[in-house]
Amino acid sequence: MSISIKEIRFILLVPLILLFANCSTKTSHKQKGNVFIENTNGNYSLYKNGKKFVIKGAGGYSNLETLREAGGNTIRIWDTTNLTAILQNAKQNNLSVIVGIPIFESEHLFYYNDPIKTEQQFQTVKTFVNKFKNDPSILMWCVGNELYFPFSLSYKKFYKAFNRIVDMIHEDDPNHPVTTTMVNFQPSQIFNLKFKTDIDIISFNIFSRISFLRRDLKRYSWLWNGPYLIAEWGTNGPWVDEPKTAWEAYIEPSSTKKAAIYKAMYQKFMPVEDPRFLGSCIFYWGQKQERTHTWFSLFDEYGNKTEAVSTVKQLWLGNKTLHTSVQIDKIQLNQKEAKDNILLNSSEIANAQVFLTKPDSNITKINWEIYPEDWHEKNGKSNTIRPDAIELKIIRSEALKIQFIAPEKEGPYRLFAFIYNKYGFVSTCNIPFYVIQKKQ
Repeated sequence: MSISIKEIRFILLVPLILLFANCSTKTSHKQKGNVFIENTNGNYSLYKNGKKFVIKGAGGYSNLETLREAGGNTIRIWDTTNLTAILQNAKQNNLSVIVGIPIFESEHLFYYNDPIKTEQQFQTVKTFVNKFKNDPSILMWCVGNELYFPFSLSYKKFYKAFNRIVDMIHEDDPNHPVTTTMVNFQPSQIFNLKFKTDIDIISFNIFSRISFLRRDLKRYSWLWNGPYLIAEWGTNGPWVDEPKTAWEAYIEPSSTKKAAIYKAMYQKFMPVEDPRFLGSCIFYWGQKQERTHTWFSLFDEYGNKTEAVSTVKQLWLGNKTLHTSVQIDKIQLNQKEAKDNILLNSSEIANAQVFLTKPDSNITKINWEIYPEDWHEKNGKSNTIRPDAIELKIIRSEALKIQFIAPEKEGPYRLFAFIYNKYGFVSTCNIPFYVIQKKQ
């Protein structure tokens, strides 16, 4: 078993950290309400209204009827925008809601060192917790998303503000547990959550690193052996380890390949047998822009389903869906694939084609679109607004092929194909290319 240098440093620091932790005045809090966690000799179970509740959830707030039909029982949202309508829609579909409470990140020390600002944040949270706490659809509160929980004493006022919010929720709303999320499994942050906060559940946003989760849970069970849920999981994202072009445009798998990734991740790595596991939420149940508008989206903006929706239904209910989406093998541009670093001249005539794994007579239409590459980030986070599409000048279109004129302006682009069938599914794929301006 290999251990990284970072992990060794953490282990060596543990005795010193424990010494400080023993000086902490943090008290233990146990809930017993409409929703609570029961611990029986290390076996944790979530209960709602007296019945055991295993979270089969999704991040997002649209297409809730489809979620219910797929066997889902929970949605996770990141803030309180339109919360009244979301809770009402959830109730109509017999779904529970993990409500996100956005707060300033811990790195904003200027904010947490200002007592007026932290008091305003506290009062804002207190107001809407008390406004919505009696709604029957609420499952739990999630304070912050992917916050950083450091050991440094300079973050003392952040912890004070964070704990004040958590303690207020416990006091004002004893019927619902409180969680927060972190990116992947991070032992140092887990330590700080355990000894510096009174969180009831630790939640992980974890994608490709889910393959290491069982190992990490076992390796650090001496440090923390409490309940957890996976608040976000899904296909590998446009991150460091994923393949990309020479101009660093990440290569996105087709919706067919992503469905296979979802299935493999869940069946191989989801720790459903762990007595500490409370459930999971797939990401993203709807349509959102993150590098592209298809990368994480299980639906298009019109509510058409991708194959991953059928996959999730099969994983949750065990029965295979009779009808699903068109099966994409690959997309090519000028007989090249994305890994070939496709270069086009400005206004060049180009040919694109989508290849299927097998013929499909249920196709109703095919849409093609071109978008500029979306590299925009703010504070290290991807743009959430889709760029404007580029006018696609099609010369000829035939079945799964098109001939078109490349954009005139130099730069990176993506050509998207959307294949619809008569069963309400959409299959997606795209291919990045770079346009070189003609010399004058």
